[in-house]
Amino acid sequence: METKILINTIIGSLIIGYFIGCVNLSYIISKIKGFDIRHVGSGNAGASNLVIVVGKKIGLLVAVLEILKSFLAFRLAEYLFPNAFAGPISWAGTLAGVAAVFGHVFPFYMGFKGGKGLACFGGIVLAINYKLFVILFIAAFLIAMITDYICFAPITMAFIVPVTVGFLYKTWIPPALISIASVLLLLKHRQNLERIRAGEELRFHFLWRRKDESERFGIVDDGKEIFNRKV
Repeated sequence: METKILINTIIGSLIIGYFIGCVNLSYIISKIKGFDIRHVGSGNAGASNLVIVVGKKIGLLVAVLEILKSFLAFRLAEYLFPNAFAGPISWAGTLAGVAAVFGHVFPFYMGFKGGKGLACFGGIVLAINYKLFVILFIAAFLIAMITDYICFAPITMAFIVPVTVGFLYKTWIPPALISIASVLLLLKHRQNLERIRAGEELRFHFLWRRKDESERFGIVDDGKEIFNRKV
């Protein structure tokens, strides 16, 4: 690939991914409702905190849409730059997917304070291989169930995904790019581990035993929305 085309492909993929990733629906929905998602619940501008603060239905819907952000970025870059493949995987698409994760975590219009990027990270896997996405989604769910903490799912997937993709497709560029997003995922979940040690992290069973965790943290919970404190 010629140098000029290579540079245009890299820049184009980064721009596509970042700006699609910047569309933070958790933040937008919270502002429509009259508050800032970053100032309540876990303080995270992502789907998991929307589940905590607003409710499961809208939170899970936003999680699906966040997955689709990086999936869309991947497919768009793959379409626009058809010659940018490393083996069977579009490295332009992978780069756009990784950029979408960074856009979600560091949106320019939110002072670069967004979410943690797990759902967007999953969207990259979905774009590469939907069967692998299903398998890893189930694995992540089981990890969260067994540990009773959601954060162990992204921490584990940050290691598993690039290694698995590299092993299955016998290529190194896409896994190397994914590893950049993996490092970001690990850095963004350090606070969760600190809160677990301090006994201040919401447990996964909050999804179906909401009242128990609300009482444990002294949260005012009307069954739909939580506004009065960070947890």
